[in-house]
Amino acid sequence: MKLLELDNLQVSIGPVQAVRDVSLSLAPGECRALVGESGCGKSVTAMSLLNLMPPTAQTNAARWDFAGRDMRQLSEREWRRIRGNEIAMIFQNPMTALDPTQTIGSQIAEPLRIHKGLSKREARMRAIALLERLAIANPAQRAAQYPFEFSGGMLQRAMIAMAVVCEPQLLIADEPTTALDVTVQAEVLSILRELRESSGTAMLFITHDLGVVAEIADSVSVMYAGQTVETGSLQDVFSREAHPYTQALKRAVPNMENPHRLEAIAGTPPDLRHPPKGCGFAARCCERMAICDQLPPNFPCESTAAHQARCWLWHPEHPARWRESEQ
Repeated sequence: MKLLELDNLQVSIGPVQAVRDVSLSLAPGECRALVGESGCGKSVTAMSLLNLMPPTAQTNAARWDFAGRDMRQLSEREWRRIRGNEIAMIFQNPMTALDPTQTIGSQIAEPLRIHKGLSKREARMRAIALLERLAIANPAQRAAQYPFEFSGGMLQRAMIAMAVVCEPQLLIADEPTTALDVTVQAEVLSILRELRESSGTAMLFITHDLGVVAEIADSVSVMYAGQTVETGSLQDVFSREAHPYTQALKRAVPNMENPHRLEAIAGTPPDLRHPPKGCGFAARCCERMAICDQLPPNFPCESTAAHQARCWLWHPEHPARWRESEQ
């Protein structure tokens, strides 16, 4: 049974169609990476899953189930019981996500007092134990300090502690390694893997770094211009990438074993105030056909339900049929 089932999520913020069609699912204990360049809608998708979009945003989904509940029907009061308890998030920048006027220990302990009803002392002891588990030296002393007294890597660990202290069923990690050097990045990924394996927490890992994806993910969803354009297992997406955008992303990644000239993706993403009629990637695609500008594609690649690509190349009929009509 799936923990999260999301089908055709659409989010508009004023005139901008930030998310146009995102569908994904997560099983308990699974880590799904949500990959794409800046501005493609990854963080908006994450904030929508916590119902944290601004009042000006309009959010719709054909299906949005979590732990057997229809999340579209929840009141704000019910959402407050879920956030930080059943669904938690590691925000992208701990420097701005943490309260500079509160100690690290009090911020980690707060969810325990709100959601679990622990006393102030019990919550503080649990927070100190979690800091120790996350390999922060002198955890009792550190718990009494403020965010400005922590390094970047320690702040990220404190942010992780806040997110996992209530042992959520779903953890959303919004680019948690972006601002970290490679050594600290490896430590953070190791911590997240250990937490997921020990507690069975499902994880939605948002990133633009394909190297990080290979280290932590079980499955991958690739986003472009507010849509999921390819989804499948890690092996499917990395070894048999089907969408031209995924292929272009892979060609742009340095490979020390097989050095090659890195290829930049020509052009720019479309203006989501006026999204294209057909495929969002058509203007930048080397496989572009006439039909790509006319109709939006949505077909499974390789005729499997587990690996899908939003591309006319994978229409059940051979794409040569479409090229013939152009001649």
